[in-house]
Amino acid sequence: MSTFRVMIIDDSEMAREGIRMILESDPFFEVVAEGSSGEEAIAISERWMPDLILMDIQMPGMGGLEATKCLKDKFPYVKVVMLTASDDIAHLFDALKKGAQGYLLKNLNSEAWHEYLRAIAVDEAPMTRELAFRILKELSPIGSDAAQSSPLTGREREILGQVAKGMSNRDISSKLDISEHTVKNHLRNILQKLHLENRVQLARYAYEQSWMGRR
Repeated sequence: MSTFRVMIIDDSEMAREGIRMILESDPFFEVVAEGSSGEEAIAISERWMPDLILMDIQMPGMGGLEATKCLKDKFPYVKVVMLTASDDIAHLFDALKKGAQGYLLKNLNSEAWHEYLRAIAVDEAPMTRELAFRILKELSPIGSDAAQSSPLTGREREILGQVAKGMSNRDISSKLDISEHTVKNHLRNILQKLHLENRVQLARYAYEQSWMGRR
């Protein structure tokens, strides 16, 4: 398995060192660059072309949210996970709106970091049911045309309902007694049929279709 190239952006040298130590304990991750500001993140991204950027949300000058928007406009492929010591849900909403793929509290243990970032790497980061509802209420609704009719099969609607509950691909495969590979293929089909991009949008669609409570 090839390594997942990571860039760390945090204005605290001590924080960067701690993050680097966490990542270096997992051979899946390779720290390729570090920076201390949003401006620096943009300047060095083109040189290093990382797979993932861990971005502190609050920094002097250009903050993490503004830098994330600029980076996603310039490098849509890169995954960005915001780092913060605050669990203010408003920060999460802002991060998602700017294009971030995830949100990590700095005080989580290293095992939780590894599990979450590996899930981000393969586009399987789960959402808790509570968080899904809060995001769905905050984000603007999908157009009415999408909510009026569904091109999905019964199995696809079943899988979408599980995604909306915050279940990972592994959880869904276990619950429905199908392989993870099959789940991934279903999700690719669902995203293509609905012209959506990620699990957050899938959960929002399911909510509008009143599938959040289905089992």
